[in-house]
Amino acid sequence: MIPQRGARPFALSGRVKAGAVLLLLYTLYAGAQLDFSWNRFETGLGHASTFLARMFPPNFEKPATLWKGIAESLEIAVLASVLGIACALPVGLLGARNLMPAWVSWPARALVALCRALHPVIVAILFVKAVGFGALAGILALTVASIGFIGKLFTEAIEEISLKQVEAVRATGASFGNVLAFGVLPQVFARFIGFATYQFDSNLRNSTMVGIVGAGGVGGTLFSAFQRFDYDFVSAILLTLIAIIMLGEILAGFVRAVFLDNLGFDRILQGRFAGARGLGSAPTSNTGLNTRGATAATRKAEADE
Repeated sequence: MIPQRGARPFALSGRVKAGAVLLLLYTLYAGAQLDFSWNRFETGLGHASTFLARMFPPNFEKPATLWKGIAESLEIAVLASVLGIACALPVGLLGARNLMPAWVSWPARALVALCRALHPVIVAILFVKAVGFGALAGILALTVASIGFIGKLFTEAIEEISLKQVEAVRATGASFGNVLAFGVLPQVFARFIGFATYQFDSNLRNSTMVGIVGAGGVGGTLFSAFQRFDYDFVSAILLTLIAIIMLGEILAGFVRAVFLDNLGFDRILQGRFAGARGLGSAPTSNTGLNTRGATAATRKAEADE
């Protein structure tokens, strides 16, 4: 089809231009209302340079205090992830509108929305008031956050499956449990592995935040170091957290290779070493394709939060 004379291809409509102008005007208005100024920004850069200079070199001379907080954060993240995922699976299944009637799916979806309504730090404050200071409050807070996150994504993943496979299994006379095991789970398993590994990574990071309000973990140690102006020890804590998150990414890659590619530990290492020597790449399969939807879904959920 030949475009009309005078028409510009890919031109923005008037509504899009008006929306962009309104967004720009509101951004400027919000910056003025929030007392944002370039002078404050320049002053902040000077303070930041002084702060960073006091953070280096890191001080690792308190290993007992550091590793005690790190170990507690790891314990909180693992327990909260296990409990949250175990609770989110049935809730996510009950919330799927293509498998459950409305009187079952809507209460389950309301529970997921309730778990997502508040930030984990606010939930941690509530649990600190309820059960007292310590790791228990952090575990409960992150369990609630895990139910909200995994439940929402698992529900959406089930609602996107093909019902032809479900009907084929159901036509054999299989029970409802077998329908779920052989008709639903194979279609969402790859995405669920991506959700679970991401949630553990998120809980490990959030275990630091909830510790600041007294819910256990290394967050309390970090907050105390800030109060003492012990910035070199703050740097040591932050660098340790970054290293643990990177190790978590490597562990997540091993988990995907084991569960999705059915690879053994020896084959995974052989592929990594071969890729490092430039002799080839790690064993490839459809893992990237299977987890692409999980990655997109997790990014969407992050944007919603």
